[in-house]
Amino acid sequence: MSGSGPSAVTVMSADDIRRAISRIAHEIVERNQGVDDVVLVGLQRGGTWIADLLGSRIAEIEPRSDVVVGRLDVSMYRDDIGIRPVVPGAVSDIPRDVTGVVVVLVDDVLYTGRTVRAALEGLNAFGRPRAVQLAVLVDRGHRELPIRPDFVGKNLPTHPADEVSVAAEGVVVTGGAK
Repeated sequence: MSGSGPSAVTVMSADDIRRAISRIAHEIVERNQGVDDVVLVGLQRGGTWIADLLGSRIAEIEPRSDVVVGRLDVSMYRDDIGIRPVVPGAVSDIPRDVTGVVVVLVDDVLYTGRTVRAALEGLNAFGRPRAVQLAVLVDRGHRELPIRPDFVGKNLPTHPADEVSVAAEGVVVTGGAK
């Protein structure tokens, strides 16, 4: 096996992702008894396209509701800002005050929980939500902070050395120990 690189395994296909998005959308609607006071906020970069897909799917489920979808760049709120270079993701855009509503933070992968912690800090600039829920496509474990997702597409136990890549075409794990 000399010369062989790390192995890559597809753990979710595009169809699996589509089904997970649909299931999560239904769970969000059910848990919140509709979406009239719900704002979806995709975390830059990986969570924005998932939030958009969730918003579209929820609009199909609840056609009389106005689904609000925003984006949040958490790069300036990270607690490791002095350890690694800061690379702003994009402009934050949450199209309404979130005071008194339920915000569903949306991300592609939940790992240590540090991005979600930063998102909670960054969300303060947009108001004081009644509640914050968390939706992730992949929960890979290895939490460093006491953060738990409310909605999960797939629980995926991984090794810390593994890389998890998420795209609309699928989820691929490359890496380290198996």
